[in-house]
Amino acid sequence: MRRAVAGLDTPYPIGSLLPAVFQEDPGAMRWTGALDEVLAPAISTLDCLAAYTDPMLAPDDFVRWLAGWLGTVLDENWPLERQRAAVAHSVPLYRLRGTAEGLRILIELVTGGEVDLAESGGVRWSAAPNTPLPGEPVARLAVRVTLPKGASVDVAALEELIVAEKPAHVPHGLEVVER
Repeated sequence: MRRAVAGLDTPYPIGSLLPAVFQEDPGAMRWTGALDEVLAPAISTLDCLAAYTDPMLAPDDFVRWLAGWLGTVLDENWPLERQRAAVAHSVPLYRLRGTAEGLRILIELVTGGEVDLAESGGVRWSAAPNTPLPGEPVARLAVRVTLPKGASVDVAALEELIVAEKPAHVPHGLEVVER
């Protein structure tokens, strides 16, 4: 896609950088002109590097490359805008990984729906010994996803995502409903 852009000029022609004796040689100028044509797409890419690394601006084929660079797995069946959003949110989501809030945000991002989580865990700090533990004695996680009318989601892929993101010892249930 970016490797052969017909007529793309370079802002830094090599021939103009040569000593005058070579600039007067038609063979040298043709040779450097050919190099300019080959190097112009690479120079253009480097000049626009910030746009290539921004998931909301990057070319479509670069979004999946950025996802791999950040360790984010994208489903190729997702719309491109959802893939872009997943890549854009991947770093902030790493900070929340392993938390109920992080799982909720991730599922909302993936499905485009509203997510309600009910979980049995808890965190408490106490200076007193033998303070009762927070949460419930039996671990559980209930996920309810409410999709906008007419939307659909791959339930098997969503199950896999939940299994990958939740603590391994916590059983879960998944309910997907439409508004």
